[in-house]
Amino acid sequence: MAHDKDGTHPLLDERTPRRLTLARRVSATDPRTAADFLALYSGLSKRAVKDAMSKGAAWVTRARPGSRRTRLRRAKAPLAPGDRVELYYDPRILELEPPQARCIADRETYSVWFKPAGLLSEGTSYGDHVSILRQVEKAVAPRRRTYLVHRLDREAKGLMVFAHTRAAAGNLSRQFQAMQVEKVYLAEVRGDLAAAHGRTGRVELPLDGQAALTEYEVLSYDAARDVSAVRVRIATGRLHQIRRHLDMLGFPVMGDPRYGRGNKNTEGMRLVAAGLAFRDPATGERVHFELPEAEIGWHGADAAEERSA
Repeated sequence: MAHDKDGTHPLLDERTPRRLTLARRVSATDPRTAADFLALYSGLSKRAVKDAMSKGAAWVTRARPGSRRTRLRRAKAPLAPGDRVELYYDPRILELEPPQARCIADRETYSVWFKPAGLLSEGTSYGDHVSILRQVEKAVAPRRRTYLVHRLDREAKGLMVFAHTRAAAGNLSRQFQAMQVEKVYLAEVRGDLAAAHGRTGRVELPLDGQAALTEYEVLSYDAARDVSAVRVRIATGRLHQIRRHLDMLGFPVMGDPRYGRGNKNTEGMRLVAAGLAFRDPATGERVHFELPEAEIGWHGADAAEERSA
């Protein structure tokens, strides 16, 4: 988002709080439109409220029984007494400019996308405009809905599949849970992994009390940089599984901001979800998707090509 010449945010002034949260039930005397209600009780300008709403920072739980908490995006959305309205406002988040995802394949009931590094898989209470889920939702709406069936770390880039029907979402989710989805990653790690542990190997160490299996193949070693290019396959999908397992071996992913020592860089994390294979939820046919070399963006792609040739 652009800033004014003096460096201030165009939706903010010196009275605007840097961060606030609001949770309030609508009374019989309150304004009956969302933006008016939030502006009244947050103290924000209506312009700032509308910006926050459009980016997914406002929520409503309707008073009627069985209602679920959903994002409140429309400024003129009607409110009724008893509705619970929430706002999670952080201008530092709202002014972020998200990188743009790209559709790799669209099969109507599902689609496969390239997620750039820096995009969340899904939003948080403070908004969803920096998530790939929101970008996919907007791309296929209003004709189709979008369902998240797996996640990819914010710092990583690569392939993700999204479902567009309930049936496809259930089918794909079951495949992930049954470990029937093949996920292939390319990574650069610090050190000579092959010399220490062999050209191929597996890490079978539990994470957070759950079984986790990571298999790797060393593609090349750059002695000048002391970096190994590695192809990784996982069946389980534990939180930060590849990053944690490789760090446990003593060979952390280059550029990982959380795990490892001596592996930091200024170029971003060298972990790419380069391949996905699963059964088409409509036909049952096994389908394979590979990330184009241009999207990988580092020489690990060349090493992968050489090893597979």
